[in-house]
Amino acid sequence: MAETHERITVEDVRKLALPLGTRVVAGSGMLTEPVSWTTVIYPEDGTATKSVQRGEMILVAQPSTKSESATGDLDIVRWASDIGAAAVVVSETPSTTAIAEANAYSIPLMLLPAGSRIRLVEKAVVSLLVDRKGQLERRGTQIYRQLTQISSRNEGMSEIINAMARLTNKSVVVQDKRLRILYSSVQPQFVAYWEDVETFLRKVDNLPVELQDRHRVTEIDNPVLMQSLPTPSLARLVSPIVTKDIGRGYLSIIGPDNNLDDIDTLVAEHGAAACALEMAKAKAVSDTEKRLRGTFLDRLLIGDVSQQEAVRQGERFEHDMTQTHIAIVLSWQGENKYSTRRLETLVNSVVGNHRVDALVWQREREEEVLVFHATDPKEPIDSSMKLATQFSTEVQRQYPSAQVAIGLGQAARDIGGWRNSYRDAVQALDLARRLQTDTPLYIGDLGVYQLILSLSDREKLLSFCDRTLGSLQEYDLRQHADLIKTLEAFFACHGNLSQTAEMLIVHRNTLLYRMNRINEIAEIDLNRPETRLALHLALTIRRLLTLN
Repeated sequence: MAETHERITVEDVRKLALPLGTRVVAGSGMLTEPVSWTTVIYPEDGTATKSVQRGEMILVAQPSTKSESATGDLDIVRWASDIGAAAVVVSETPSTTAIAEANAYSIPLMLLPAGSRIRLVEKAVVSLLVDRKGQLERRGTQIYRQLTQISSRNEGMSEIINAMARLTNKSVVVQDKRLRILYSSVQPQFVAYWEDVETFLRKVDNLPVELQDRHRVTEIDNPVLMQSLPTPSLARLVSPIVTKDIGRGYLSIIGPDNNLDDIDTLVAEHGAAACALEMAKAKAVSDTEKRLRGTFLDRLLIGDVSQQEAVRQGERFEHDMTQTHIAIVLSWQGENKYSTRRLETLVNSVVGNHRVDALVWQREREEEVLVFHATDPKEPIDSSMKLATQFSTEVQRQYPSAQVAIGLGQAARDIGGWRNSYRDAVQALDLARRLQTDTPLYIGDLGVYQLILSLSDREKLLSFCDRTLGSLQEYDLRQHADLIKTLEAFFACHGNLSQTAEMLIVHRNTLLYRMNRINEIAEIDLNRPETRLALHLALTIRRLLTLN
């Protein structure tokens, strides 16, 4: 028996030497027992002649013949327990009596996957006992091969994650570059506080500093970093998922902080590489689908697609083309412009996060992103305007120094109307550029915008705003009130008080008080149509001129 300088447990052997897929069928509570050596038992030879020392792992070969004299698994478990063996590893599914006996004697009983060659298993166990570092390297190669084979069989990312969870007995999480959780496998004991764990994982500031710059993750010395989690006694091993020298996401192995070991590190390192292959493959498929969708939409915009063909193509994209749609066109404006691809990525993130039914299309030559939004047929403009505003808000959040122009077309009730909706949206987009506003503009409102824009005397326009809204603005500043905001909500809700109160999240009585204060302070009567027109026009001028 060779001597080792490091204590090797039954669990170490299971993780690092036994074939991947070996299952513990009994005695799971004794996996921390040390292993001193390993011995192969052939059932037809019996156990009487075997000289075995305490702490050895017993490997049971398949019987070469179905002989009645062959020693049964129950007898082998009893014998192993009597001699103080560390564990019993069998090649065939054990009997229920053998499993019960192993549990009674508290001896681990493990089942090798079908097709395992017992002498190769013995060699791997011995290699671990005499050369842990060398066996770790060999195990890493095995893990990588197993995970990449899952990808080559097109079983998908979820099966790769499940395989990693089985290898480690830990929770596994895959996130994209924006830290959205794409896939996860959660151990039952973590369910109670998993929401807190996910909240921590989603924050960029909580990433190890070395991983926060996606363009430099290949420069770090250690591809797997350990990090404590705010949940007591929990930690994670985190590794960047890298394709083409850029971080595309993150893989985390999560478990008790005193139980993350070498095999978990191997799984994190090689699992991240396998995930990178899967992500690259998924991106290639996605790019192909984008090109096909772009070609189809190009044809649709020139009027070369019938209703029937559009419906069939929509089924390929899992999109209902018969719904009411509105075209939304976005484009960078101003000095600080980013690529159209970045704008497309941002739009897709909003669509995905809000589970919006839409077709998104990057038109690189036109330097625009086109969205055909399957809108609410009852309130199409309000529904699509809400989505367009979410795009604008997300641009301001992610790129505070940049500005985007957004135009919306008329609602299209059938495929024939999509072309016209797009043409209208481009007109609205052009006006948004001229006004240098990031407020989404709807084609139906262009008349009043163009009228305002044609009045070249800016000072007179601002003077009109001051006469109409000045007293309310001064009151808001002095009293920290929201009368201007209340008026904007009132007009946005078409004068409906209940909807206005709901938008402002205030009680109806509070809204009525504010409306009365507006009448008193501005010395107006909101019930007069002319007064409402003047206020609405002043608010529009204020938004288009003053804010820009």
